Amino acid sequence: QVQLVESGGGLVQPGGSLRLSCAASGFIFSFYRMAWYLQAPGKQRELVAGISGSAITNYTDSVKGRFTISRDNAKNTVYLQMNSLKPEDTAVYYCAASTSPLPGNWSSNNAYWGQGTQVTVSS
Repeated sequence: QVQLVESGGGLVQPGGSLRLSCAASGFIFSFYRMAWYLQAPGKQRELVAGISGSAITNYTDSVKGRFTISRDNAKNTVYLQMNSLKPEDTAVYYCAASTSPLPGNWSSNNAYWGQGTQVTVSS
């Protein structure tokens, strides 16, 4: 049974940092591309960052230089280090795993998804 369990979300002030973690099980982690998506209230889910099995990364423009995605294949875990957080980063952040290309149109049809973790950036 595939499981993706996110942790590390919370409330942080603007300019602060958070580190999200996603623990994966039930599939061969190193074979899969991993990604973080966010979904803000009333908006569609969108890609934040992705990482291949060989640690090639890509980021959406709005987080370049602030967020860093990484993975530990020995621990079956993917991370998202978020620095210099802004109020517009507020959203539910989802971890996803897929063999489909990155960036790409990941959905419930071609990717596994976690339940999400809330990130709120507010003073």
